[in-house]
Amino acid sequence: MPEYAFVARSVDGKTTRGSITAESKNDAISELRQRSLYPLTIRDLRTTSWPAMDWLRPQGISAEVLSAHLSQLADLLENGVSLLESLDVLARESTHPRMAKTFGEIKGLVAEGVAFEESLARYPAQFPDICVSIVRAGAEGGFLEDALRRVAEYLEVHAELRGKITSALAYPAFLLVAGVLVTLFLMLFIVPRFQQLFDRLEDSGAGLPAITQVLLTSRIIILEQGWLILLVLGGIGFGLHQAAQSAWGKVLKDRWILKLPLLGEIVRQSAVSRFCRILGTLLSNGVPLLRALEISSKSTGNQLLEQAITTSAKNVSSGESLSKPLGASGLIPPATMAMIRIAEESNSLDRVLLKVAEAIDKKIQRQLDILVRMIEPIMLLLIAAAVLFILLGLLLPVYDMSDAIG
Repeated sequence: MPEYAFVARSVDGKTTRGSITAESKNDAISELRQRSLYPLTIRDLRTTSWPAMDWLRPQGISAEVLSAHLSQLADLLENGVSLLESLDVLARESTHPRMAKTFGEIKGLVAEGVAFEESLARYPAQFPDICVSIVRAGAEGGFLEDALRRVAEYLEVHAELRGKITSALAYPAFLLVAGVLVTLFLMLFIVPRFQQLFDRLEDSGAGLPAITQVLLTSRIIILEQGWLILLVLGGIGFGLHQAAQSAWGKVLKDRWILKLPLLGEIVRQSAVSRFCRILGTLLSNGVPLLRALEISSKSTGNQLLEQAITTSAKNVSSGESLSKPLGASGLIPPATMAMIRIAEESNSLDRVLLKVAEAIDKKIQRQLDILVRMIEPIMLLLIAAAVLFILLGLLLPVYDMSDAIG
């Protein structure tokens, strides 16, 4: 029988690690539960390679693939197919191997009595928090099919916006890579061809221009210390990434990003759009405002806005309006706040929020176009400056020598 490595939590909250032998993963879970252990992770030791290399494997599922599967699940449920049978259909018919395996395992969990939304939560790499939160709200409110479809629509919109951002930044990224490669080629292969001329000038006592000395020093640093520079930069990048995963690091990162010119505004508008879309979707499906605020706050992707929404929820629970603390945060544009304030008074908050999200998405697209138009000439100027620096460093000694001969 296969052996499974597990991490589980006991009744008293202690974490236990070990291995267990069972016919299947579901049998292993059942055995652990009989021991009063709540399984957190279970790995099949037959198919698991060196754990240190697990990070190299792609874990997530693209938004397009997840959206398609959730839409199909919603269709099956709306047509009267039971949840277990629907999950079985997805597990058997899915053309995506990892999703087929995931839905098969989720079916097993649901068959054992685990709630559907809790089963999804056990696969965070496949199902993001916002997906689990909306499905949980749908299960609690009795509109699971609609919740699944809403999640699918949200993922489609999010994927479309991300695709536009990627395509918009593709050309500037190409210019950046091309500029670095051209600069390295000139530094490593063209500059050495002038070395004899430089040596002759130094031997003659004429010396080299300052820009040429900087050029030659830069080349020596790249050749002799390049690996060390890359190592230091990699270490700094890794340290910043680890710091950004902490609670204080996320707040500092989000605050710094929001201060960036133009890009910060795009990030802020994107976070507000996600909040409005999710909150409007939940309210239109009958989710209570406090519960909807709790779910939508985690969809923003920005810690500062999430804190402002949490504060708003506390104020709403004490009888105050939603718009007042949100407006005080300064993160939501005044025009958007005016619409939210009027929608609260007219009891049409759900419809207005969805319209606001659509308007913000269009504005983000226009801002992205402006950003790309600005980045392209800036990248070209930087490349031209680097090439000009190298050419001046090479040609100025030649010019000085010709003047000396003349």
